[in-house]
Amino acid sequence: MKVHAIVDDLDTAQRAVAAGASVIQLRVKAPTAVVVERGHGFPGLGVTFIVNDDVDAAIELDADGVHLGQGDEGAERARAHGLWIGRSVATVEEALAADADYLGAGPVWATPSKTDGGPSIGPEGLRRVCAAVDVPVVAIGGIDASRAAACIESGAAGVAVIRAATDPALRRAVDEALGDG
Repeated sequence: MKVHAIVDDLDTAQRAVAAGASVIQLRVKAPTAVVVERGHGFPGLGVTFIVNDDVDAAIELDADGVHLGQGDEGAERARAHGLWIGRSVATVEEALAADADYLGAGPVWATPSKTDGGPSIGPEGLRRVCAAVDVPVVAIGGIDASRAAACIESGAAGVAVIRAATDPALRRAVDEALGDG
């Protein structure tokens, strides 16, 4: 879970894997048929493959898991098909209530991709979430290579990124922060 790249196409996914992504999350806000069409080729990337918000697409694409928001349904069906479940959280209370195998916590910093929630939680909010749960936490929101170490130091198992998904400096920063570099 070191670098969780959130992408919307196979080309970007391939470049993210080449840059060191260990997880690829397909995020396409469209009907299931479109998500499935865009997801062909993702299972062959050689990394963990997660589908955003669409359990049916995750099942059809033979993904490893599905990432669901707080209000998204389908966790029971996902579990029945052996999928990992990720949940988005911003507070300790949400983290403790989440039925999940991993959590995406944030936004840690302000970012254009996370405009539907409350204020940024900052490294201290991330630290509180990480300390409260026994599942891996992936930090998300405003993260690039210069901020990755702060997330790891706060207890995150890795970082989730959109804009920095193809930046190899991000993986180096995460590895160094984890003592793997």
